[in-house]
Parts: sequence; C-alpha cells; structure tokens
Amino acid sequence: MTLTGEFRYLAFFKPHGVLCQFTDAAGRTTLKDYVPVPGVYPVGRLDRDSEGLLLLTDDGPIAHRLTDPRYEHPKTYLVQVERIPTSEAIEALRRGVVLSDGPTRPSEVELLEAGPHLPDRPVPIRFRKNVPTAWLRITLREGRNRQLRRMTAAVGFSTLRLVRIAIGPIALGELQPGEWRDLTEPERQALQAVRADRALTARRMSRDQARQPRRRG
Repeated sequence: MTLTGEFRYLAFFKPHGVLCQFTDAAGRTTLKDYVPVPGVYPVGRLDRDSEGLLLLTDDGPIAHRLTDPRYEHPKTYLVQVERIPTSEAIEALRRGVVLSDGPTRPSEVELLEAGPHLPDRPVPIRFRKNVPTAWLRITLREGRNRQLRRMTAAVGFSTLRLVRIAIGPIALGELQPGEWRDLTEPERQALQAVRADRALTARRMSRDQARQPRRRG
C-alpha cells in the first residue's frame, strides 16, 4: 500500500523466460528486472515459457478473489498449437478433458481464422517443416499447473506458444513485452466491483453449503 493508503494495481506484459517472482537463487530473470515497484506481488502465475498479462498488487483480498478457483474468475489466452485442431478436439476442450489431476471445467474455445498480431518472441518457436499451426482463443475459469498445455496435449495438439491477454475485466491492451503500467481509473473501479461481488459470492456459497443435507454417521 502507498503512503496515501491507496493500493497499487499494475498490469505487466511478462516476456518469455521471466519467472513470476522477484528473487531467484539461480540468478534467472525475474520480475525485479522489470518492475521497480516495492510491495506488490503477482496475482497468480504464468509459466516461465508463457507470456502475457500479469497483474501485480498489494491488495491481498483482490488477489485472492482473482485466483481462488471457487470464484471461477475468467482468464483468456491466445494459444498456438501444432497442426489444425479438429472440431471434435475443440468440442472436447469446451466440455472439459480429463487430466492427471482430474477433469477440467468447461471452457470457451474459438479457432481463429488468422494469427493474432503479437510481438515476436525473443526465443523463436520451434516449428516442424511442413506441419501447419493454428491459434485458439481459450477462456478458463480455473488455473492448474500448466493446464492449457496439458489440455491441448490431451486432445492431440501440442502447444507452441501461450499468451494471456485478459484477466477478468483487465486486458493486456497495447503493452509490449517487458512494459508495465498502473491500471486506469475505470479498471480500478472494475476491480472494486470484483471486491464487492466477493462478499456476495461468499454469502451464497455459505448458504448453499448450509442447504446441503448432512451425512448421517
């Protein structure tokens, strides 16, 4: 929190190869190399080999609200896969697939007609000659370890590049890799709406749990 008592909310375009933490004993590139703002922490994570939107804040309740899978907060990604996914594979992703840690929740999946306009990655994508690629736009409402990569692999299509472009009401926008900015006032207000909805959701969850029949011993 700043000296004025206001929380900080930052949007950061995490480049490929950057760890979602501020220190690393092995000397690898971290958030400290890009974000010189003390006291903020990442909201959730992106894998080292993934890119895109990362929120940072010192507002603990908002961070919890955005990352707790019980609240099913949406996160949207652009995913480049090897080969062209079939309609059956896309429908399977939409319904949910079974991973080693259980079935995934339903997700929103769209096969893009053309590749998105994204900055080049510093480490080139390893393409196989004569093997086409495709881009998917996928919105998840949960966040397991390397979930999207495991999901596309489960339906037979390896992920080559993964870029997160939105977390709930906050979009990546015009940020370039390595750039960060404070959220705009409308974006801050959208997060405050998330905060208010958190209390309502918690009450609903408590009410639903109270309605569930108790097991008899």
